[in-house]
Amino acid sequence: MKDISAKVAAYGVVPVVVLNDPAEALPVAEALLKGGLPIAEITFRTDAAEASIRLITEHCPDMLVGAGTVLTTEQVDRAVAAGAQFIVCPGFDPEIVDYCIEKDIPIFPGCTTASEVAWGVKRGLRNLKFFPAEQCGGVATIKALCAAYVGVKFMPTGGVGPKNLESYLSCDKILCCGGSWMVKGDLIKAGRFDEIERLTREAVEMAKAVRG
Repeated sequence: MKDISAKVAAYGVVPVVVLNDPAEALPVAEALLKGGLPIAEITFRTDAAEASIRLITEHCPDMLVGAGTVLTTEQVDRAVAAGAQFIVCPGFDPEIVDYCIEKDIPIFPGCTTASEVAWGVKRGLRNLKFFPAEQCGGVATIKALCAAYVGVKFMPTGGVGPKNLESYLSCDKILCCGGSWMVKGDLIKAGRFDEIERLTREAVEMAKAVRG
């Protein structure tokens, strides 16, 4: 978990990718790599997720690939078998969290309350997802939670984009930020991989400007 968290923190930004066709997987991955961001969270919202993860991990070995919106332990197994190196959940599901910990699978469960953070800390987790970030108070709420739970850092996702990325990354309680603005569905559907590359490069430059 420490190795994955260190890599995620170094990138600063995690593209949250929804793919409806496995044929889109490699072009998107290549655009992210060209833009300087070798990481992607492929969400399990579609039937194409499993095959997409497998394609990217097989053909893009330098890419750190995770599975997002994981809602069952069965999806955990499918994602890991396909090559996913970490799991991200929208909420804190004790069954999934305990399953991943038992199998030594890095996991970032979603937390927005002190109780949920406490559940994570009790299990030895120090890096948690914060979702939906903007709707739940953003940086202010994260700082308030971290005042009580020292040593915890968050991956805010939901409403994070170019306009507020700097404010999030400037907070030392932020591990990294997740977002889909670089890989919007309409860009993928239109084959605008050049635009995905451009937006990715902008995000990388902004993260470097904030964190050095």
